[in-house]
Amino acid sequence: MVRAAEEDHLSDAASAPGAVADRAALRVDVPLEEGPRRRGTWWGLARIARPRQWVKNLLVFAAPGAAGVLSHGHVALRAGGAFGIFCVAASGTYFLNDTFDAAADRHHPIKRFRPVAAGDVSAGVAAAVGIVLVAASVVLAWWLAGWHLALVIAIYGAVSAAYSLRLKHEPVVDLACVSSGFVLRAIAGGVATGVFLSDWFLIVASFGSLLVVAGKRSAEHTDLGELRAAHRRALAAYPPAFLRSVRLIAAGVTLSAYCLWAFERAAQIGVGHHPIWFELSIVPFVMAVLHVELRFEWGQGGAPEDLALGDHMLQVLGIAWVALFAVGVYG
Repeated sequence: MVRAAEEDHLSDAASAPGAVADRAALRVDVPLEEGPRRRGTWWGLARIARPRQWVKNLLVFAAPGAAGVLSHGHVALRAGGAFGIFCVAASGTYFLNDTFDAAADRHHPIKRFRPVAAGDVSAGVAAAVGIVLVAASVVLAWWLAGWHLALVIAIYGAVSAAYSLRLKHEPVVDLACVSSGFVLRAIAGGVATGVFLSDWFLIVASFGSLLVVAGKRSAEHTDLGELRAAHRRALAAYPPAFLRSVRLIAAGVTLSAYCLWAFERAAQIGVGHHPIWFELSIVPFVMAVLHVELRFEWGQGGAPEDLALGDHMLQVLGIAWVALFAVGVYG
């Protein structure tokens, strides 16, 4: 069995609702050389790029979508360009992160199979590719939308590097750093398309991101058990009750801000334009947040992209929310 297949098996086992009590058993205590068969360097480089996680970069479409301008051809092209640039930037940071985290990843039941940690790709090659990709993304951002977008991408790269080198070990600060990556994606979409970013938009994006990151840490806290400090020192500083409190606070602020925005937007448009669609969009939005929080309480969410791509109920709620929101904005 190849290493990728074993990763999928472990990931599926870890996401089962009844698996919370058995997560410590997921660790496979065998030397790397006795593990699954290795593949070539190119395959390893492709895996480090993590194309599965590019789904996070869809956040660049949030601001122009909320502003109702995605139907304009040039705006859609710019948003698509920003999406591609963030894919390059994000993959670059993954290469750097895997280089810096190789030793710690070897203590993780799944991350120990990452190409750098497993020895499939050398740390020097991964670091070089990461630096080239991040630099290329800044240049491409300047070409697409000027220095404003280039600055956003540069800040994303700088925060990611600082996080990998030091800030990941600082409790609370590490939550802010990871959350900022999601927020910067949303900001990049607005900057690339010239869309004004409202206060409500930034609040929802910020606290929604914090909810996702706190859920990710909760899952890792449970998954790793006594190994959590060896993998990430900040995890050992988080009592489960603290992470649950952060999730509840983040969820409360996200829901409140979205509801206030929806009613405000409906009032701005006026009765003749069917403002009820914005208010109706609150229903699937609230249900989606509650559904995600339930998953987090089950110990799932260690890989947020898995929830987005594999949770069918969340997908249904997301489609319902997008449909109602789109009718309100574009109808």
